[in-house]
Amino acid sequence: MCATLYSSATKRCYRFPMTKMTILVVDDDHQVRTLLRARLEKDGYAVVEAQDARDLWAKLEACDVKLITLDLTLGRDDGLAIAREIRAKHNVPIIMISGKDEEVDRIIGLELGADDYVTKPFSPREVVARVRAVLRRYETNTAVAPSIPASGSNGARLAFEGGVLDVARREVVSATGEPIDLTTTEFNLLELFLRHPQRVMTRDEIMNCLKGQDWNAFDRSVDSAIARLRRKIEPDVDRPRHIKTVRSVGYVFSSDVRRL
Repeated sequence: MCATLYSSATKRCYRFPMTKMTILVVDDDHQVRTLLRARLEKDGYAVVEAQDARDLWAKLEACDVKLITLDLTLGRDDGLAIAREIRAKHNVPIIMISGKDEEVDRIIGLELGADDYVTKPFSPREVVARVRAVLRRYETNTAVAPSIPASGSNGARLAFEGGVLDVARREVVSATGEPIDLTTTEFNLLELFLRHPQRVMTRDEIMNCLKGQDWNAFDRSVDSAIARLRRKIEPDVDRPRHIKTVRSVGYVFSSDVRRL
């Protein structure tokens, strides 16, 4: 691992042999960036800053960024649109920061692929705690996949309206035969749902079933992972056909599933 120092003169990041992860702090308020930088650096992270969308893309391209804290209000730039574009192009965790405390804003942020959502005013220590939790989860995602309670053969192929999941090969193809690129977490979630269709599952049940996953109810990581999975398997993300939300309870895979 290397720490990263960004040079505004050369538009490059210089890497040093240190065990630091680089955090990109995106906010148009200099005081907020300074506050987060001080706390993150105190806790051992390397920090680069961006004040708008153009600056963000330059830093993201030049630096080995491990996580982004993203303010949703960047002058004329739309933070939600930026988050959507980041998620489409990069597999880097995002913690959204906003002055809005409305539940609908948090839900929209998570649905767009944010890994966590923090409202202003915030405690810098809380932000660092959330950064640690999200990074720890991403590290777990790239490690060995957790075991999933299974019924029947571990080499099953499970078909649903949206495609086919091959357990042994850990592959998913769409109904038209195109491969669907899923992360470890997304694959495990889909397999869990396909093995238990029509069954309402609470967030706690999902976390318990996927015990090897570093879930954290504090940052609503289950909701975030399901939001990302929906974007890859649902014909219309705004009107989910397969993974439906059961208000105040959890989720249910409502489509028919058959074993091939």
